[in-house]
Amino acid sequence: MTGSAISDRIAQGSGRTPADTVIRNVRLFDLVTGTLLPTDIAICGDTIVGTLDSYEGVNVIEGHGRIAVPGFIDTHLHVESSLITPFEFDRCVLPHGVTTAICDPHEMANVLGRPALDYFTEAALRTVMDLRVNLASCVPSTALETSGATLGAADLLPYRDHPKVIGLAEFMNIPGVLNCDPVCMEKLEAFAGGHIDGHAPLLRGRKLNGYLSAGITTDHEATAADEALEKVRKGMMVLIREGSVCKDLRALAPLLTPVTSPFFAFCTDDRNPLEIAHEGHLDYLIRLAISLGVEPLAAYRSATLSAANAFGLRDRGLIAPGRRADIVLLDDLRECRVSDVISAGRLVNDALFAAREIIPAVGIDSINLPAPVTPRDMAMAGSGAQRPVIGLVPGQIITPFLHADLPVRDGMVQPDPAQDIARICVVARHGHNDNIGRGFVKGFGLSGGALASSVGHDSHNICVVGMNDADMATAVNHLEKTGGGFVVVRDGQVVADMPLPVAGLMSDAPFETVRDQLEVLRAAARSLGCTLDEPFLQLAFLPLPVIPHLKITDFGMVDVNRMELV
Repeated sequence: MTGSAISDRIAQGSGRTPADTVIRNVRLFDLVTGTLLPTDIAICGDTIVGTLDSYEGVNVIEGHGRIAVPGFIDTHLHVESSLITPFEFDRCVLPHGVTTAICDPHEMANVLGRPALDYFTEAALRTVMDLRVNLASCVPSTALETSGATLGAADLLPYRDHPKVIGLAEFMNIPGVLNCDPVCMEKLEAFAGGHIDGHAPLLRGRKLNGYLSAGITTDHEATAADEALEKVRKGMMVLIREGSVCKDLRALAPLLTPVTSPFFAFCTDDRNPLEIAHEGHLDYLIRLAISLGVEPLAAYRSATLSAANAFGLRDRGLIAPGRRADIVLLDDLRECRVSDVISAGRLVNDALFAAREIIPAVGIDSINLPAPVTPRDMAMAGSGAQRPVIGLVPGQIITPFLHADLPVRDGMVQPDPAQDIARICVVARHGHNDNIGRGFVKGFGLSGGALASSVGHDSHNICVVGMNDADMATAVNHLEKTGGGFVVVRDGQVVADMPLPVAGLMSDAPFETVRDQLEVLRAAARSLGCTLDEPFLQLAFLPLPVIPHLKITDFGMVDVNRMELV
């Protein structure tokens, strides 16, 4: 703890001197028994020093009988996927009760390398919320795509003891771990004994045992109850994810009880300002869990104390003397209606955000195409034989491996609106080569036009989907002009766009602007017939060749089961 001497905390907690701050007349939600306990909460500096009693304070926050719960902890997210900078993320989600967020700058690191780690660790020192960093472990995430950077163990070690760094972020290279790849082993050994996040979709049985034996302790990729149950039984902390694209809470909620809650926490992974405006952040996950039948004690414990324990944050997660004063005041427990937030003993308001030192963004002008693309660059030559097609699963990033007979015109294989099959291309954008991967995808619902994104997990090349080669080329070239982002093109004209000039991943605008731009983009995508709720985030995940299904990279279509091009 910082901010006040131990002697001051003792004096204020024992009532010998008035507390710096008292939250008066609240009902504390007891995470031990699940009961509501009338109390004051005394705070000295950034530390809780008194509960279950009445206190006098220099400053008083009137509780008016509201319910006090610990600040929420998002255990795994990528700030970049919120499409805003860490400072706007801070301003966006802290009022929703998220007082601690554990981020993995994996996306920006795959574009920029170490400058991304420098930016996030420096920004984390200045946010009002406690933003913690897990170091990106998979840069690049795969040899099957062109990434912007490479980070080895020697690049990561200088950050290991940074005050905002927890450990190593999601270890996505499952084959590398199981086959003891030397690069993977070097990173795992460098961070052995510390925290190492997992990323193990569909991993079961002996392969899961081997993966866990590397010292990996968490997983946010469980999508089915039996998978999650095996993982917690084998000692993993399962982070139940509910983001803008990946939605696993409904499948896993039956497992979450007061008995099992020490083994589960919540995370958003990827959640944008539009969803946050419409639904909320971790407050939404808590609310949804309770509506699905999860007991409030289990939901709030997983969002706070269990999360803190899983990441070694022993100074928070409970409203109790000696803990960090991260407190959320609720108007309603079951609805998780947040009315006030206290972060490190400070009532969250506009003045706190205005007082921060904002550091300049990095990665401006990171879109480096060797030359403008042409409609012919988007086209795919071939005969009328069956073609591999990527399938979409709503609410998941898993992609079925499909086949379809597609029309051929002038020797070029065409998309087919009648089958809801569009062309998809991934265009390398880091300046290392001029690769373009071409394929087909089913499930966007497009009747014409094109959508493009410079957010393309995990290497963040430009991903474009469309029914028209000329519109697809126009969309790709437009993103180079804007420094990256999202764009909708119809009949050769830009219908809507959202620039993301910070590494081609984040806006430099306020989160309210990004929220409004996303509304316009969604409407523009619907005007092309798109049936997806989150077309751009769904598009962004299609070049993600790390789980056992068909993907597309700048090298081409990949059967990840066989780790080969098709």
